[in-house]
Amino acid sequence: MQVTETVATGLKRELKIVVEQGELGQRFANRLDEVKDQVHLKGFRKGKVPVAHIKKLYGRSVMAEVLQQAVEETSRKAISDRNERPAHQPNINLSEDKDEIERVLSGQSDLAFTMSFEVLPEIKIADLATLELEREIADVTDEAVDKAVAELIERSVRYEVEPERAGGDGDRLTIDFVGRIDGVEFEGGKGEDVQLVIGQSNFIPGFVEGMVGAKAGEERAVSTKFPGDYPEKTLAGKDAVFTVKIKEVAKPIKPEANDEFAKTLGAESLDKLKELVRARIAGEYASVSRLKVKRQILDALDKAHDFTLPESLVKSEFDSIWQQLTQNLEASGKTFADEGKSEDELKAEYRKIAERRVRLGLVIGEIGDKAKIQVGQDELRRALIEQARRYPGQERFVYEYYEKNPSALVELRAPIFEDKVVDHVIEQAKPVEKKVSAEELLKPVEGEDDLHAHAHHHGHDHHHDHHHDHDHDHHHHDHDHAHDHGHHHHDHSHEKR
Repeated sequence: MQVTETVATGLKRELKIVVEQGELGQRFANRLDEVKDQVHLKGFRKGKVPVAHIKKLYGRSVMAEVLQQAVEETSRKAISDRNERPAHQPNINLSEDKDEIERVLSGQSDLAFTMSFEVLPEIKIADLATLELEREIADVTDEAVDKAVAELIERSVRYEVEPERAGGDGDRLTIDFVGRIDGVEFEGGKGEDVQLVIGQSNFIPGFVEGMVGAKAGEERAVSTKFPGDYPEKTLAGKDAVFTVKIKEVAKPIKPEANDEFAKTLGAESLDKLKELVRARIAGEYASVSRLKVKRQILDALDKAHDFTLPESLVKSEFDSIWQQLTQNLEASGKTFADEGKSEDELKAEYRKIAERRVRLGLVIGEIGDKAKIQVGQDELRRALIEQARRYPGQERFVYEYYEKNPSALVELRAPIFEDKVVDHVIEQAKPVEKKVSAEELLKPVEGEDDLHAHAHHHGHDHHHDHHHDHDHDHHHHDHDHAHDHGHHHHDHSHEKR
């Protein structure tokens, strides 16, 4: 094998690799030898088929297999001999000249191909001990605990049907309805046995108000207007009339905050329940606090490092962000104009985000490599179980998916690796603690619930991990990804949240 470097500008590399005819012949002969022991041909005992006969029957396909293996092995060796770290899977370019291909396949010519790739830049990691970080700490107040207990009580409210009851605040109504615009029924404007609680429902304005005082068996016509910004464009701003049949009215029965109530939730007493609630809130505060420190770390690392980025990584990162953005705009029926910026301005903005993600991914990868941070099998297994739990009843399919797609395991490994690197940085940088109120701690940070960034970490084994970085230079277009844990029907009487 001969390797000649034909391009070495910046991070770009191109190598010309030649595998000599003699070496190919040897590889071909070795493979034929292996094949002869496996071939079953009529009239011959296994392993006794003459090589010449096999060559005649299978020579061409064996040679094609030999060539493919030669390309894989020699390209891998060429890279490992150079001690370089490609930023991505190298592009292999074989000759397209038919005559030349024919000569190589028939063993009369050398195999020549080029391989192009970008290498990872040299990254000099800043002194982590000099990063200035601040960890916000908040105490859990008695008021916060009482408020959380009150919420638990609200969630434990049960309803009792009263035949003659007139619906008031907090009462639950069960209704059938049909909506019409200009006397014509519209799609999705119908519901049966729908339950709504007066004062807590997310129906369009005017609908719930029209239910006040209603009794079981009554029928009402309720006039409403769809909001101007209603997601379903054909209905936005339109006047509608709903014919509503009230089927039952139920009053709320609220439990008392006492030991009995605590026992229904598995706590021995109200005091014990309050202790559990306090610990849960403290855990939530701690995770918000850590998220804020992590945000500072990512910003500080981004600021402290400047090196040439592999264009292939930036492009692939940008393409995935851009595809997401255009899909979101399409789904919500918007255009670039609605974003208040031109396509070029948005592209420049998202290019910056792509660069930040790639830079951070490489820096995080480098810190992890230097600190010899590993993700163990146990940690991966826990992440896999966690992932499977999200799909009740489908766990087996989740496990099978990861078994069949080893590359998907890399996606599970990445956030664990990143969190371990963040912990390592916290250890080195020793954040200064700052006492704040719970309100200040929980104040939403700009971009808090934005799309996770996919920054790439490239270890020495050339794999690509995806890191999740709550990047705060994203935009509101990404909010469509926040999971809505709310619970709503797709009736048009409801306001989509």
